[in-house]
Amino acid sequence: MFEKQPQNLQQRVKKLATQAIEESNPTAWFDVLYSQSQGDVTQIPWAKLTAHPYLQDWLTTNNPQGQGKSALVIGCGLGDDAEALATRGFQVTAFDISPTAINWCQQRFPNSCVKYVVVDLLALPSQWEQAFDLVVEIRNIQALPLNIRSTVITSVASVVAPAGTLLLINRFRETEVEPDGPPWPLSSSELAQFTQLGLQELRRIVFYESDRADIPQLRIEYQKSAPV
Repeated sequence: MFEKQPQNLQQRVKKLATQAIEESNPTAWFDVLYSQSQGDVTQIPWAKLTAHPYLQDWLTTNNPQGQGKSALVIGCGLGDDAEALATRGFQVTAFDISPTAINWCQQRFPNSCVKYVVVDLLALPSQWEQAFDLVVEIRNIQALPLNIRSTVITSVASVVAPAGTLLLINRFRETEVEPDGPPWPLSSSELAQFTQLGLQELRRIVFYESDRADIPQLRIEYQKSAPV
């Protein structure tokens, strides 16, 4: 989330996140950050104007055929991951809690077939329940505090269709001790909740980034149990 970011930007994001948590609205800071950026992408720590490399690697390696399949991108940011899935033929819905981010996506990709919508991960539309063949969650869970983590994980798992795939890319922590954040990497017990919610882990790959070689980055592919 903060890889290769200036220290002052890290501090500003942490201040916004801390204030939002203190006000019992832990997702409110995202739109504040987007709005304050005033269109300057360098002020958005996770915005690279290209698909996330771990997602791109998964697409290249697995070559999924998206024709006739639905995909959901959680916390889509500026839209690059959603557009990458659309080029593979998926019918993509991409959401973010930030109206500013969604407007930014629509301006960047005015002719896109992706459906960009403003939605809160903690209040998903009921029609999304088990509705998507592929769900992509990249570093949104780790951006939210531990006291709502179980709720967040349940929300993510709820939108995966039977026999569908969840692609999860997040930081990992090797202890159950609460870390200083954001970001707050996921622990083994938190990841185990996905299994408890009917998702079977198929593949796990660990990445290390050059500037933070001490922090494992996980890409996990899950499959939702099919109806009996």
